[in-house]
Amino acid sequence: MKNSLVLILLLVMFSCVNNKPRRPIAPKPSTTIFSYTTKELKKLNKVEDDKIKVLIENDSTRTYIKSQYGFWYTYEKQVNEELATPKESDVVEIKYNIKDLKDNLIYSEQELGLLTYKVDKEDFISGLQRGIKLMKTGETITFVLPSYTAFGITGDGNKIGINTSIKSTVTLLNIK
Repeated sequence: MKNSLVLILLLVMFSCVNNKPRRPIAPKPSTTIFSYTTKELKKLNKVEDDKIKVLIENDSTRTYIKSQYGFWYTYEKQVNEELATPKESDVVEIKYNIKDLKDNLIYSEQELGLLTYKVDKEDFISGLQRGIKLMKTGETITFVLPSYTAFGITGDGNKIGINTSIKSTVTLLNIK
């Protein structure tokens, strides 16, 4: 009796050693809603980028610089002194406005007020988060932001619609 219990126990223990996972009988197709959405967003982003390129080409009075983050910017007032630029966790004071690509004012500096912002530690427009780190105290820069670096597919829920590119003129007043 004892031997048969030991034998059954050994069989139970060693019978589960080499279980292999079962593979699906029919694999999922490679085309999913995610890949379709990604393709559509890339098309939409290209359309926005093309609109911005036309705007820049038609503005012969300014020189625009393309950032590595997908937005463009031009200096309204540049400081040539050797001043520091903001880095992560610095607190900056800025004033800014928001316009559409046709220069129609959406939010004025007065509406938005003076903004005190902790760099990369607070929620803010992603393009401006990166753009502020290019600035020196006293500089004014106009940023041209495609929707994917601005308010994206949701807009701001008020005056800025979905997938809307914007322009924002920012003045860096102080770095703390």
